[in-house]
Order: sequence, then structure tokens, then C-alpha cells
Amino acid sequence: MADNHKRLLSIVEQGGYPLYDSLYQQAGYQVTMVESMRKAVASIKKSQPDIIVAEFNFQSDFRDRTSSLETLLASIQQYPDTKVVVFYDRENTDKLNRLLAVRDVHSTLAYPIDEKALASALS
Repeated sequence: MADNHKRLLSIVEQGGYPLYDSLYQQAGYQVTMVESMRKAVASIKKSQPDIIVAEFNFQSDFRDRTSSLETLLASIQQYPDTKVVVFYDRENTDKLNRLLAVRDVHSTLAYPIDEKALASALS
């Protein structure tokens, strides 16, 4: 029966917000949670998720990118049907917008996360 479920990959690098596993499950997703982008990329190779929920954590120490989210988005280019929902801090809106100018995502949600907006993004 689990094969009939849609797959959701939740990447919680920093956290500090509620985990939405029950909301994900209510939306019909089988949830896998990882705590690093490296583990996320490995998980995607094993089982392509239908949707990925990830954080945009701006990292000023990166010379050639804004965050590890860029690594994820580059790695899923071969899976055009995989949707990405991004959680972000409003103070990093301009930095996220620079990333969105070159990479597409399904939805972006600012903290604090509105559960209705998240549910809508999952449907």
C-alpha cells in the first residue's frame, strides 16, 4: 500500500519551526526527513520524491552560491516533475529572489509558516 503514496522529502537543516509530518501525511505523502543537503541528494538518488520541502538558509561564506539549496536545485534538474517548496526568513528575501531568478521552485513560504498555505502548496 505504501507504494500508492506520493513521496515527500523534508530537509530540516536548521529547524526552529514545527515539523509538519502530520500535515504532510494528511495530504497523502509518505515522508522521509533528512538533516543535511548531502543526505537529501543521496535520498533523491534512491527514491525520487514527488515534492521536496527545504529551507533557504543564506550562507555568506559560500563564494559561488547563496546556500546549499542551490546544490539541491541543481541536483534535481533531471527530475522536472519534482516540486520544491522553500521555507525562508523574510530578511533573506532579496537573496532568495536572486536564486529564484535562475532556478524555479513550486512555492516559497516565509516564517512563520502558514499551515493553510503549506497545505495548498502540497496539493
